[in-house]
Amino acid sequence: MSEPIRVVVADDHPIVRAGIVGLLDSEPGIEVVGEAVDGGEAVALATELQPDLVLMDLRMPVLDGAAATERIVASVGGTGTRVLVLTTYETDDHILAAIEAGASGYLLKAAPQEEILAGIRSVAAGETVLAPSIAAKLVARVRTGATAAADPAPT
Repeated sequence: MSEPIRVVVADDHPIVRAGIVGLLDSEPGIEVVGEAVDGGEAVALATELQPDLVLMDLRMPVLDGAAATERIVASVGGTGTRVLVLTTYETDDHILAAIEAGASGYLLKAAPQEEILAGIRSVAAGETVLAPSIAAKLVARVRTGATAAADPAPT
């Protein structure tokens, strides 16, 4: 049997965090090794425990998820720790901040549990995972940006 995927769960809402931990604890091959109530604690736990994956909420006290992601990737990303964002926010600003900070995936809390579990496994295996609606927003943004860049400014 292979080693379990070691996960730190970072979410400031206790009931949400407990639900995620309960889901992951019941799943073979996944082990929750830490829980963080804010972004600062997520960075500290990731540094101390060097998990395979940090499941990161975005809106948290002390340090938001994007800033925490950037610090985690900078400090322990070389050890193989990856960040998967799990949030309710799907605005361009939130998506871009997380991806630019180094997140390896972006899923929505409204996703079916099978999609979240598959996302954890994929990101832990080195893949990038995006919720379909997030992928569509990124593609639309790239297309819009590419069109704007291709059109010369009027003279």
